[in-house]
This record gives sequence, structure tokens and C-alpha cells, in this order.
Amino acid sequence: MSQSIDKPPFFDGTHYAHWKTKMKFFIKSRDYKLWDIVEDGSFVPQRSKAEWSADDRKKIELNCKALHILFCAFGPTIYEKMSSFENAKEVWDKLEVTYEGTNEVKETKIGLLTLEYENFKMDPEENIEKMFDRFSTITNGLKGYGEAIPEEKLVRKLIYSLPESWDSKRTAIIKAKNLKTLKLDELMGSLLTHQIMKKNKEDEKKREEIRAMGEKKIKGLGINASAMALKSSTCHHVYSSEEEDEDEEIVHLFKKCAPFMKKALRELERESNKKERASTSIHKKKAHVATWSDEDSTDDEQANLCLMAIEEDSRVTSNSSI
Repeated sequence: MSQSIDKPPFFDGTHYAHWKTKMKFFIKSRDYKLWDIVEDGSFVPQRSKAEWSADDRKKIELNCKALHILFCAFGPTIYEKMSSFENAKEVWDKLEVTYEGTNEVKETKIGLLTLEYENFKMDPEENIEKMFDRFSTITNGLKGYGEAIPEEKLVRKLIYSLPESWDSKRTAIIKAKNLKTLKLDELMGSLLTHQIMKKNKEDEKKREEIRAMGEKKIKGLGINASAMALKSSTCHHVYSSEEEDEDEEIVHLFKKCAPFMKKALRELERESNKKERASTSIHKKKAHVATWSDEDSTDDEQANLCLMAIEEDSRVTSNSSI
């Protein structure tokens, strides 16, 4: 949800470190003198109001403005805990003790965050975005406790936190960039670009492996992939062999002859039907027996048809290659 620039950031008792940073900048943007009041404390005159000087009134006025900003940021529960304070610094200090802990607790938290920072490494299954988010959480946490790390150190830490698979990119950055002046955002942009290119190469490699596996399976069935693709585009036929144990050349020859054989047999069948209708039932029976019992004649016709098919297929292949 968007936050109005005219309203202080709302605090409900959660995510104090995040709210604290936003509140600092909000108060400073209103008047830097207000932040001095919150951070250092305001001077409260011990004399009566009638005796206040102009400077006394100015400081008290700034304190009231700072208190007003803080109270407007609190929900009902937080407000009830803080409403008894009349000094902006007292409110700020109370919030730190309540939600950050005492100095001893803060030192413990700083020690844990420092240990996380020193041992930080990019996880093998982690992408650049997630790695940077985790890195930012640690460094921002340290910054919230007053342990800000110079950007040059952050850049070096991030570069040397990359895994071995990023060695080539790390070396390229170190050689091409001046790490003393390299910005964290610039480094992130370079790493994200490399990640995209790396993923594209991996995806292309997977596609090549899938294609290779497909061709291997096709060859295992005794089918030439390029020839099958050419037949599909020119003749729009799909062939299959029921004789898996036959020699590969015989299977290939049969596939070439198959469509022409089927066509020829259909023509012979139509011609036979015409003769049957024109003759008597006895003549039909004799014609039928004579046509299909003559094995020598059938063998000759099939051989001729096969040769015609091969010759026709050669012409189609030749035309397709042109």
C-alpha cells in the first residue's frame, strides 16, 4: 500500500527497524532541527513560562512538533504506552529499548548479524534476486543498529560470495571494473544480465539434448528422420512396419513401395469388380480364381509395381531437393 509523503510512516509495533529508518528521513525532511531535538533532546527551561526567552520558546516549539509527528505515527496501543512523555527524545529512546532491547541485547543482535554477514554465500539453488534480498536484509539490519558498512566492502563481499559456477563472471568483473568506485546497483545489473544469458544457454542446451534423444529413438526404430520429414511434406503419408525383425533395407523398400502397391491393388480390384458384374456368376467365379491363383503373374506385377514405385520416389526426391 502506498504511503502519503505528508503523513508519517505508521507504526503498529512490528518491523521496527524498517519503520525507524523511514521515520528518521521523514522527520529530517520536515526540518533537520526537529531531528536534532529527537536525537539529542530538547532544553526544558526550569524557570516559569513568563520568564522564557525567545530561544527557549523556539526549542519548546520544535519539541512539540517532533512529538506531534511521532504520536501521529502510532496506533492506539503504541500511543497509550508513549503518551505520558513530554520529550521527543524520551519517546524515541523508549521505542528503541522496547523494540530493539537494551544495549546488551542490541550488541547480541549486532554480533549475530555480523556473523551472518561474514559467512554469507550464495546458495547453489538461489538466483541473484533472492541472494541480493537476503544480503540486503543483513546489511540493512546492521545499519539500523548503527553498524553501516562502506559500499566498497559490500561490493567486494558480494562478488566473493558467488559460487564456483560464477568464477568466469567474477574474474571478468574484477578485471574490467574498479572495485573502489563500483556501485552496488551497477554490480547487480551486471550480475542479472549474466544470469539471463546463462539461463538462455542452459535452455538451448536442454532443447538440443531433447532433439538428440528424439533422433536417437527414431534411428532405433530404423527410420531416417530427414527422409521421414521429406516424405511428410511432399506426399503427406505416414508409414509403419509390422515386420520389426526384417532387414532394414527391406523395410525401407517396402515403405517406398507401399503407397503405390495399395493404389495398384485398388485399381485391380475395381477392374475385377467390373468384369464380375459384366459376366455370369460362373464366369465371375472363374475370373476370380484365375486372377488371384496365378502366382507367377502376381509376382511379376508386384515386382513391376515396386520398380515403378522406386523410380517414382526417386523423381519426387530429386524434385524436392531442387
